[in-house]
Amino acid sequence: MMAKLILSLENKFLNQYPLDKALTTIGRRTNNDIHIDNLAVSGEHAAISKIGQDYYIEDLASTNGTLVNAQMIKKHFLQHADIIELGKYQIKYINEAASSNLGADVDGSGFEKTMMVFPSAIRMTEQTPVPSVISAPAIAPTSTPDMATATLSVSPATDTVAFAIGRIQVLNGSSVGRELALNKALTTLGKTGVQVAVITKRSNGYFITHVEGVLFPTVNGTSTGAQAVALKDHDVIELAGVKMEFYLDNV
Repeated sequence: MMAKLILSLENKFLNQYPLDKALTTIGRRTNNDIHIDNLAVSGEHAAISKIGQDYYIEDLASTNGTLVNAQMIKKHFLQHADIIELGKYQIKYINEAASSNLGADVDGSGFEKTMMVFPSAIRMTEQTPVPSVISAPAIAPTSTPDMATATLSVSPATDTVAFAIGRIQVLNGSSVGRELALNKALTTLGKTGVQVAVITKRSNGYFITHVEGVLFPTVNGTSTGAQAVALKDHDVIELAGVKMEFYLDNV
C-alpha cells in the first residue's frame, strides 16, 4: 500500500494525496503538490522527501513553522499516523505497510530502524524496560561531561548481506572505543534537533546521508553535502562533535 497524506481542517476531511514522488511540496502557492490557500501557510511551507523506503518532512523556513505531533520541527522522520500541523490544518501521514512489517525494504527483508541519540535530547527510560529494548551508552560529545545512558532499540537481525558487515567505533568523548554493528538496513545517528544522519546498508555497500541540522556531517574532513556518500573502510565520520571510524568486519 502506497504511503499517503490526509488533509483536514477542524477534523473535517478535505482531500488525500498519495506520496508517489521523490519530493512532495506543501504551501500556499498554487504550484505546490499540496495547495493550502490560507495566510497562515507560507508560499513554500514544507516538503516531504522520500529516502529509500522512508519519508522525511522538512520545514522550509516557513513563517509560522511546522508541527509534528504537536512538536515544532525542522526535519522529521515520519512514522505511521503522525499528525502534521500547518496553522489550523492537519495532515495525517498514513503508511500502514511500513507499520506492519517494520518497513520492509525492496527485496522483502525486514529491518528495524536503530536510533542512537544523545541522552540530553530524549527522556530516560531505563527504569521502564520494554521487551526487545536494551540500554546502551550513547555517543556523547566531549563538551557534555554529564551524559548518561540512552536507549538503543535492538531486535534480532533478520537480513543478511553478501558483503562484510560495517561497524562504527567512537574515537573521542566519554564513549571512546564503543562500537556499533551496522547490521540493519537503516541506522540513524546524531543528536535530535542539532545534527542527524542515516547510514543505509545497500547491496553495493554503506552510504551516509544528512537528515537534520544546519551543518552536514563530514567524512575524512570533507562535507557530505545533501547527497548520499559511499563509505569506505576506515573512513572517519564526524557528526555532532563526535568522531567515528567506519570499518568493515571481514570476520
